Amino acid sequence: MTATELWLVRHGESTANVQATETQRARLEVIPVEHRDADVPLSDTGVRQAEALGSWLAANAGEPVPTAIWSSPYQRARETLSVALGVSGLERSFLVDERLRDRELGILDTLTSHGVDERYPEEAARRRWLGKFYYRPPGGEAWTDVALRVRSFLRDVDADDASGPVLVAAHDAVVLVFLYLCLGWSEQELLAFAAGNTVLNASVTRLTRQPGERLWTLEVFSDDAHLEAVGAPITEHAGDTDVQPI
Repeated sequence: MTATELWLVRHGESTANVQATETQRARLEVIPVEHRDADVPLSDTGVRQAEALGSWLAANAGEPVPTAIWSSPYQRARETLSVALGVSGLERSFLVDERLRDRELGILDTLTSHGVDERYPEEAARRRWLGKFYYRPPGGEAWTDVALRVRSFLRDVDADDASGPVLVAAHDAVVLVFLYLCLGWSEQELLAFAAGNTVLNASVTRLTRQPGERLWTLEVFSDDAHLEAVGAPITEHAGDTDVQPI
């Protein structure tokens, strides 16, 4: 029997989340990050959110616990899981899979939307022409490239005979691509949903399906009740600015 439940968790707030949001608001061109993307840590708020996630896992210990726990290799995702599992009291480890990493932005990395317009106007025009689902920045990935990674990961999930929930800690764009694939959405449906919904930091998105079914059902999107329950800050950082439709 293959998995019939997916718990998709976005990492807690990172230091780069804070810097990116502040830089976008100031209409500056370059986000002053101190780490390469793979090494960005959680902010103090992100640690509190990860602790709240751990309390949620502990509270759900009486339910079927995850039979498999996976993480993006990026520091902010691994740190979120490490903190959460430590608080939960569940004696569980997690596996790291590079297919769950965040979308790579190539030459546009660390640039705000304003920075792209100013420094790479031809790329900004090409993005508008191709659309944000298919546009691939030089040296980076389109959303379709992320979809290929996630599709491969889901095939491996289906090949596993474990039937309990599968917990995945990753990134906002990756969570949205999971929805695109698991719910059978079109490009237009994905972008329309992304335009009106944000994957909150340390939120839980839950998908279920009947045994033998290919498509999933979205039960809960970006749930933050566990954060509210312990008074942890709720943060809304659009990590991938290419989610809006043209």
